[in-house]
Amino acid sequence: MTSIESEKKKRTYATAITLAVLLLVVLLTSMPYLVSIALAEGPARGNTADASPIFGVTIPQGYKQWELIAPAEEAAPLDELRAVVGNQTAIDAYQAGKLPFPDGTILVKRAWKRKQSPEFASATIPGAATTVQVMVKDSKKYASTGGWGFGRFIDGKPVDEAQHRTCFACHEARAKSRDYVFTRLAP
Repeated sequence: MTSIESEKKKRTYATAITLAVLLLVVLLTSMPYLVSIALAEGPARGNTADASPIFGVTIPQGYKQWELIAPAEEAAPLDELRAVVGNQTAIDAYQAGKLPFPDGTILVKRAWKRKQSPEFASATIPGAATTVQVMVKDSKKYASTGGWGFGRFIDGKPVDEAQHRTCFACHEARAKSRDYVFTRLAP
């Protein structure tokens, strides 16, 4: 082997080692970020123990970062503060005034016990979380319930089948003209 060939071979090895080290550094430095994303997303979808009876609806990943559609207050006996958030499909439909909502719309109602603020006597603030309620629009899958699937969860677990059987009847009786959705976009 000539000295030129030997020098080329050394440079090729040096380049390969440099690239391998660089790749390793990138992977090691990005690993905490990737792990934090995975943990923030929560458990993987598809766990039937976490799906609502009848509809199979689960709590959507990342819903706590979704845009607010409207707040609400529920009087006694519930005494709750509520916030309805929606995925981008829901937000786009609300902003366009589009009814019926398109398939893929997801609405999530978060609820907390209402309590008086210790810092400001006339203010009401969220206390303990009570429920997370989810509506998923899929006009084919949920054709018998106006195109909506429902889920009601306490501490991340779905409530019983009997409670889920009441969801559509309530929405049908009170909000049929608005595609079975109570919440209107806050001004």
